[in-house]
Amino acid sequence: MNPIRIALTKGRLEKDTVALFERLGYDCTELHHKGRKLILRIPDANLEVVLAKAADVITYVEHGVCDMGVVGKDTIMEYGGSFFELTDLGFGKCKFAVAGKSAEDLYTGYRAKTIATKYPNVSRRFFEAKGMDVDIVKIEGSVELAPLIGLADAIVDIVETGTTLKENGLKVIEDVAAVSARVIVNSASIKLRKNEIETLLEKIENVGKDQ
Repeated sequence: MNPIRIALTKGRLEKDTVALFERLGYDCTELHHKGRKLILRIPDANLEVVLAKAADVITYVEHGVCDMGVVGKDTIMEYGGSFFELTDLGFGKCKFAVAGKSAEDLYTGYRAKTIATKYPNVSRRFFEAKGMDVDIVKIEGSVELAPLIGLADAIVDIVETGTTLKENGLKVIEDVAAVSARVIVNSASIKLRKNEIETLLEKIENVGKDQ
């Protein structure tokens, strides 16, 4: 039988997912010694692992070249897509937050405020829900720089410890949404390989409860 192909977000989520597979008793030797290989096998689980950037995980699952994926909720919120989001893995925890020099700078006055972010869709939806008219500026690098040099009134970004904000004289003004790693599944695969996928997800959920 063809293996289930699962796309993992490279980096920390990849490492945490591999650790999860090992708690399930799977042989992840190839994932620990991958070299430059991007497609790897977990033979005793009949899994084929594809390593990809976060946004590409969604693309691969949405287009059906991967049956499943592990990706952060932040990426799901920003890009959306046609797939099923089935399981919160409970790791990779952080949050979206609005940050800046002060809440007063952001929420007073009548002019449209400028928000710098790597996540324009998340930011736009958040401020639209508050009835605020904002200008969104997309930033690729260190978004914390934008309010410091006068480009933006505030930022929307992923916050873990808040250390970078503090070191640059910024603070969290308001939380936007909690973020963690999620399992997504292709809409056709969930029907065609229902038993295999549900069995794997049940094992994942059970080992998560045992932690």
